[in-house]
Amino acid sequence: MTSTLDAVYTLWLREMKRFMKSRSRMVGSGGQPLIWLAIVGVGLGSAFALKVSGSIPYLAFVAPGLIGMTILFSSIFAGVSVIWDRQFGFLKEILVAPISRLSIVLGKIAGSTTIAVLTALIILVIVAVFGIIPLSYFTLQGIAAAILFMVLTSATFVAIGLIIAALINNIESFQVLINFLVMPMFFLSGALFPISAALPVWLDGLAHIDPLFYAIDGIRGSLIHFSTYPLWIDGIGTAACAVIFVGAAALLFKRIEGK
Repeated sequence: MTSTLDAVYTLWLREMKRFMKSRSRMVGSGGQPLIWLAIVGVGLGSAFALKVSGSIPYLAFVAPGLIGMTILFSSIFAGVSVIWDRQFGFLKEILVAPISRLSIVLGKIAGSTTIAVLTALIILVIVAVFGIIPLSYFTLQGIAAAILFMVLTSATFVAIGLIIAALINNIESFQVLINFLVMPMFFLSGALFPISAALPVWLDGLAHIDPLFYAIDGIRGSLIHFSTYPLWIDGIGTAACAVIFVGAAALLFKRIEGK
């Protein structure tokens, strides 16, 4: 047990140090959602304001979606570090160490999740300070629930990134596949517009199997009290995705042993 915790902590610390040394990554992680908020939020605000809710400004509606976007992009690209580690030999060293593959996966997930959630919390503070989400909406229980959704969401998408990295050997293929998956998941999640029953059946079905859909719906419900489903349904959906994908990452990670 102690060796497992030590391994998880060591890998978590390594991910944190790598992030802190990369200023461009820090700026990019926090800057992208703010640009989307400024351009997309303001630009689409007049078009969607009446369709979202009569009492909720569109910027307040879209802010949780862009927090979810921050987590999505920050988390899923964690798989790139696995490919780099494989190419430079670090991965081989930890694979032959007397620790379980689950410890390696959990360490990677812990480090990347911490980074993604901290970045998302910075965005949350910014939208609160500038009144994009009015302070009257916030409650301690809501913030705690939103953080829990952030953690589970990040763990899910870090695990997805690790799964893809376990199956693909080069960065170019990884990036192509990630870009193919990320944008549809983002636009089907309800981040920018509400998912309604007016959608075609096939599109509504795709939205409801999107892990990000339940995560953003839960974050939105926690922060602005507007959601498609009750928080307990979003919580079950988000937690189930985290368990499934983390478990799959731990199993598939064995495929890269000895490479």
